Amino acid sequence: MAAQKAMPKISRLMSTQHPDNVSTPFFSSDPVIAGDEEVQEAFYAFSHLGIDEQLWDAEGKEVDGFVVKKLFSRYESFFRKNVLGKDKLLTIRVPNPDVEKAEGKVLIEALSSIPRNHDLGRLFYGRDIPPIFEVVVPMCLSEKPLIRIHEYYKQHIVNQQDERLVRGDITIAKWLGRFMPKDIRMTPLFETEDAILHADDYAERYMRYERISELQRVWFARSDPALNYGSAAAVILIKVGLARLHRLQERTGVPILPIIGCGSAPFRGNFTPANVKGMLKNYPSIQTFTVQSAFKYDYQPREVMGAVETVAGTRRREPIFPDEKKALAIFGSIKKEYVGAIRLLAPAINRVAPFVPHRRKRKLHVGLFGYSRKTGGVALPRAIRFTASLYSLGLPPEILGMACLSGAATDELRRFYPTLDEDLADSLRFYNPALAKDLPAPVRRIATAVAERFPCEPDAGHAAATAEVVRALGRHDAHGIQEGMLKAARIRQFLG
Repeated sequence: MAAQKAMPKISRLMSTQHPDNVSTPFFSSDPVIAGDEEVQEAFYAFSHLGIDEQLWDAEGKEVDGFVVKKLFSRYESFFRKNVLGKDKLLTIRVPNPDVEKAEGKVLIEALSSIPRNHDLGRLFYGRDIPPIFEVVVPMCLSEKPLIRIHEYYKQHIVNQQDERLVRGDITIAKWLGRFMPKDIRMTPLFETEDAILHADDYAERYMRYERISELQRVWFARSDPALNYGSAAAVILIKVGLARLHRLQERTGVPILPIIGCGSAPFRGNFTPANVKGMLKNYPSIQTFTVQSAFKYDYQPREVMGAVETVAGTRRREPIFPDEKKALAIFGSIKKEYVGAIRLLAPAINRVAPFVPHRRKRKLHVGLFGYSRKTGGVALPRAIRFTASLYSLGLPPEILGMACLSGAATDELRRFYPTLDEDLADSLRFYNPALAKDLPAPVRRIATAVAERFPCEPDAGHAAATAEVVRALGRHDAHGIQEGMLKAARIRQFLG
């Protein structure tokens, strides 16, 4: 019998560039990280924190297309021992032209950089090792973006090498050199209700079309579903989605390896160095957890490295299977209450959000609430600024959507969301009941009801800082608003 082919290395943790940190990392001269500092950040994640994968983000921000060259030239001895593309992984996230039309040419630039970086890998290691071979496609609403991008790479970047620009002349490969790798790995990022609930269908169609048999990664967003439907509602979507992916794996025999995009705020996942065991308990089937900026920079390095070792030392297990009918009924209730509350809070959120300090140079990103302007909805900032705004007003957004649940519904939620109470406790200690009088009456009733059902001692320092923000807002004191925001964020150990 032939030996079974070993599965390639798939990381347990992926360092990302999400700007949810309060503290400025030691290697940055400015609170806003950009340019060469992101190259240094990638090396720091690899060499000091022990993380095996770095997301290189060409979606929503300016990206350094020469990151591989800079890593090899600046940290040669490290990458001689730790092969980039094998021991350490650099994964690129590209724009999705189906949603971001203006960024379509950025996609072409990113895909075209893969063969160029392969040439660098061959020169550096003396053999064919592509430093970049995986592409993450955000905002997937079906399998079509994956197929289009995958086929574009194969048909228009790789296959062009066999063409001749002039009849009877040499091929492009003879002229420019071979275009490698011949194939790349595609990972969809699903962010909406429909996309997450049908991720198994979309993944299966893509796998069938491209004849994928080795493995398939599938990324579920945590922040944008929370922004659009509520924090607990996002968890429900992901739980159902993970259960369906597991059944896809059993049906096809292809390993399906989920990624969850989780931040440090409970609203965005509650993935912190202090809560890695809780995350492993709540999401046993996740293969890869994202390590965002607050995780890396708002805790002591020793604590971060210990948390990385804890996750890296575990293996994924089967998911927690929800009763889908009951779970989706709970999801609908939470979503309805949450969306109603957010419509009332939108003016306050949009008033505060401009004062949230920047931590990365990013372009504008169209969120789902942004689209709803055309249908009479509300426009909101991106998830990190949204979360920071509500926390700065003493209202953790995790509260919203929870008051509508009966005792029986809450117990059912706990059954497949075993860290519900811990996650709520981690957020409710930053609730400031003294500021509730300023909330719209329906929101005030929600917050009061949830605080009574899940009693938690408020953090006095955080309450004082949020009161300072509200007073500064009243006197239009921009400096005072931001000072209060930062004071509160340092206590929480995340910006948003």
